[in-house]
Amino acid sequence: MNVETFRDYCLSKKGVEETFPFDEETLVFKVMGKMFALTGLDEDEFKVNLKCDPERIIQLREDHPDNILPGWHMSKKHWNTVLFENGMETNFLKELIDHSYDLVVDKLTKKDKEILLQL
Repeated sequence: MNVETFRDYCLSKKGVEETFPFDEETLVFKVMGKMFALTGLDEDEFKVNLKCDPERIIQLREDHPDNILPGWHMSKKHWNTVLFENGMETNFLKELIDHSYDLVVDKLTKKDKEILLQL
């Protein structure tokens, strides 16, 4: 999956906005103002930080040691860095994005969840 496909997929999800809160090179996707994915646009290799359930995070890293790494500059307990152009299936990458998005949505306030349902 390339960066354009990744961007389009993230933006197709309900309540998502793209932002550059840190600098002009770090693209961040948020749902209802909460971050679920980020990537550096100035990198040679396309990689994405995605949120992950701590109970699943270790297994993913063990199953995909060359493609799923502890989150770069993020909490290693809750974030993975995923190499997106290293031969992993697009459907699997979408599932990782969905998982990250769903984790954030699950933690939204009741009010934000109700707003999201109406979008």
